[in-house]
Amino acid sequence: MTEPIISFKNFSFQYRSLSEPTLKDINLELFPGEKILIAGPSGSGKSTLAHCINGLIPFTYTGTITGEYQLKGKRPDELSIFEISQSVGTILQDQDGQFIGLSVGEDVAFAYENECMPTSEMKERVVSALEIVDMLDFVDHSPHDLSGGQKQRVSLAGVLSMDVDVLLFDEPLANLDPASGKHAMELMEELHQQHNQTMIIIEHRVEDVLEQPIDRIIVMSEGRIAAIGTPDELLSSSVMQEYGLREPLYISALKYAGVHLQPEDRPSELEGLSQRMAIKDKLDTWLDTADHKTDDTHPSPLISMQDVRFSYDGEEEVIRGITLEIGQGERIALLGNNGAGKSTLSHLLTGIVKPSAGEIYFRDERINKWSIRRRGKHIGYVMQNPNHMITQQMIADEIGLGLRMKGMPQDVVRAKVEDTLRICGLYGYRNWPISALSYGQKKRVTIASILAMEPELMILDEPTAGQDYKHYTEFMDFIVSLADRGMSFMFITHDMHLALEYTDRAFVLHDGTCIAEGDTSSVLTNLEAIQRANLKETSLGILAREAGLQAPEAFVRRFIQHERKGRRT
Repeated sequence: MTEPIISFKNFSFQYRSLSEPTLKDINLELFPGEKILIAGPSGSGKSTLAHCINGLIPFTYTGTITGEYQLKGKRPDELSIFEISQSVGTILQDQDGQFIGLSVGEDVAFAYENECMPTSEMKERVVSALEIVDMLDFVDHSPHDLSGGQKQRVSLAGVLSMDVDVLLFDEPLANLDPASGKHAMELMEELHQQHNQTMIIIEHRVEDVLEQPIDRIIVMSEGRIAAIGTPDELLSSSVMQEYGLREPLYISALKYAGVHLQPEDRPSELEGLSQRMAIKDKLDTWLDTADHKTDDTHPSPLISMQDVRFSYDGEEEVIRGITLEIGQGERIALLGNNGAGKSTLSHLLTGIVKPSAGEIYFRDERINKWSIRRRGKHIGYVMQNPNHMITQQMIADEIGLGLRMKGMPQDVVRAKVEDTLRICGLYGYRNWPISALSYGQKKRVTIASILAMEPELMILDEPTAGQDYKHYTEFMDFIVSLADRGMSFMFITHDMHLALEYTDRAFVLHDGTCIAEGDTSSVLTNLEAIQRANLKETSLGILAREAGLQAPEAFVRRFIQHERKGRRT
């Protein structure tokens, strides 16, 4: 019988600074060549379990250990952190914190340099690793100048160069657009097939991970293992909903329609599902129960752009004749591939850059010449990477910075900061240093710092990246309540669930032009626009086509209606 490569027996761990164990009675065996997904809400113990696997516990994070953990038959305290790193390679969620070299080539070569490998052999190994991840053309680039997907591939090349037994991915999809995320999962599966390494993936985006084969899912909750099973076993049950995880959209739709899922039906494989199960009649019946009332009201315009154009160099336009309107209290999704012009469009709205042609209006006032400061009183902007916004050491100081710069009295600042901390689920961390937060928590801090300023339009760049489903839902429901009171939102996002459930309209950019605009369900079933913009068709649209439904758009709209009704009850 094969011996486990990783084994936990009655294992618990309590950080030195905490009064209770973070991991409680963990019993788990992982075998060579397995591909595992570890999922669970924030605070469930996923990261702590990962720290045990890669040796950060006990070598970096100290505390009390009870029970037993073994890596390849040895306890971590019998090994050095260097010896553990030769068996377990880790790809961090925040890749910027993992890069060491000034160039991509230097970064991948770092492990070889530590082994004093001859330069000629080192170069061959670096070239080989970068070819595997299709990044050889970027060998001389700075890692920090790369896109999120490219950074992910360089990080993977760096770990591949170490020839480890276990690859541990900490939220590998958190900063990737759908197409890049799909490519990352395909690359990971390809590497798994070629090298048969044990692969452990810690990720909130369950649906995206399950597009490639997974042997087992481990669900964690409150420091314990709540469930272990194959994807088919867990998707057929209610485990994911019970423990605050977002199951694949098509699985939710099937359950809403009364389809009874069984593991033997292989529900994790969307392709061919309608041939394995009789689902069309139930989906048709569910679709017929939709409320066909439409809201024909049009909110008064808050922001409008009219034939706006922009060029950085005065020659090649990156925004080409955009006309866009955002209504009072409206929520719109700004979608598109990397390089489509989404960030430039937001910079035009906030005043970071000025249009070379066209007009921008706030209500009825032309604002082309307004300063960034003046626009900032009305338009808030939250960047995708929280590390690019944070300037203070403590959470409360960061959130109150803009209020203090406005000259508000200290007691008013304190009250507003505390209210915003509660709204964003950060009140329990109010006295923490920002350096102690996870990437997702830092994201919430930057959102809170802009919310505290009470802008009339808030532009959020990938607001849910790194957020678990519980905090995601709580935050987005709060956004809905603000929109109901008249605040407008523009989400620059690759999260199709966010776009579907929480926005009124979608606006798709490609090569600086608008290629689709309208009701979100219509846009996200427009296959031509999805393909051109390097987006990914939702599993709802695929399910509708798989089942032979006549109107995929109506099916998607029915799903949105059901989800929104469920939130209100």
